Amino acid sequence: MRRTTFRTLAATAAGLALAATAATAQAAGPSPDDDVAGADRYPAGLLRAMQDDLGVPRDRAVERLDFQDAAAAAEDRLREALGDDFAGAWLDPERDRLYVATAGGADAAAVRAAGARVVDARYSLDQLEGWAADLGDAAGRGVTGWHVDVRDNTLVVETLAGSGAAAQGGLADVLDDAGVPSAAVTVETTAQRPRVLDDVVGGNPYLINDAARCSVGFAVTDGFVTAGHCGSVGDTTSTPTGTFAGSSFPGDDYGYVQVGVGSTPVGAVNDWSGGQVAVAGSTPAPVGARVCRSGSTSGWHCGTVEALDVSVSYAEGTVDGLIRTDVCAEPGDSGGSLLAGDQAQGVTSGGSGDCTSGGTTFFQPVGEILDVYGLTLVTG
Repeated sequence: MRRTTFRTLAATAAGLALAATAATAQAAGPSPDDDVAGADRYPAGLLRAMQDDLGVPRDRAVERLDFQDAAAAAEDRLREALGDDFAGAWLDPERDRLYVATAGGADAAAVRAAGARVVDARYSLDQLEGWAADLGDAAGRGVTGWHVDVRDNTLVVETLAGSGAAAQGGLADVLDDAGVPSAAVTVETTAQRPRVLDDVVGGNPYLINDAARCSVGFAVTDGFVTAGHCGSVGDTTSTPTGTFAGSSFPGDDYGYVQVGVGSTPVGAVNDWSGGQVAVAGSTPAPVGARVCRSGSTSGWHCGTVEALDVSVSYAEGTVDGLIRTDVCAEPGDSGGSLLAGDQAQGVTSGGSGDCTSGGTTFFQPVGEILDVYGLTLVTG
């Protein structure tokens, strides 16, 4: 991310840090000698995640979380005590320190008394947040977002790289109309516009080339499996955003979509009743097994496996090796999930009838799709 400034700031982040008081008082928090038996206040999964993702040992994770709680309480007290002079607060979690910025020179004693480090600031938080609230008109001028950076005591405006001089001039006009001092603004450029993140969940809808609709089968580590007749290699998908990396139809009816970094494969299937069914594996079910199907047109329906290794002659050609069921399905359900309990069975291929009068539906076994493309099923 590249940063430019409209004007040199009165104080940079480094300058602010150097301006911090040399007082030795530490922010309110636990002593390193405190007993870590209090770890039972925090979920074990949270402590494990802090260790795995942040490299923080369990006892240090407990200390850090305790410090954060105490620091948050101290920040609330100082926000009220400093009033209009309060310019924000931030933590140094490595040193267990709370920094509090103030636009009033007479507030240092109150900050130190709370166990925090004082930092001089030019603008109050109320000023910066007020200017931020007036930037709504900037969204259509190549701007991807804005926020207050309390460490730099500045209003950060993010713009899309390559938005052009006209957009930059328009942004300057918006800032001027909002009465934002140029010295209070830092402009950052980003290569991509933010987008909504999608969970990849079985049974949910997706669009192919922004036109036809099918349903997600099952999540794999970098995408999902679905029906091959839904798209050809190279076709794009949206919600979730991805690309068909594999497809076979007729003969088979399977497809594999790789999704972008903004989409998260989830080992679950939509039950269309406000919940999800976790996927635990892909053990094939025998004839006579009770199965349920999830699809974006007709939702969640259940029935029985009637036959395995079935050949079906569609108008487009014959598909072999399918699972035959008496579960109903409708157009748009194609590609959706078939489960036996928590075991993935297949993706919806085709059939006859509907979910009003009943019908017969065929499914491409999921195991074959995983084997062909070397994929790993995401389990819940």
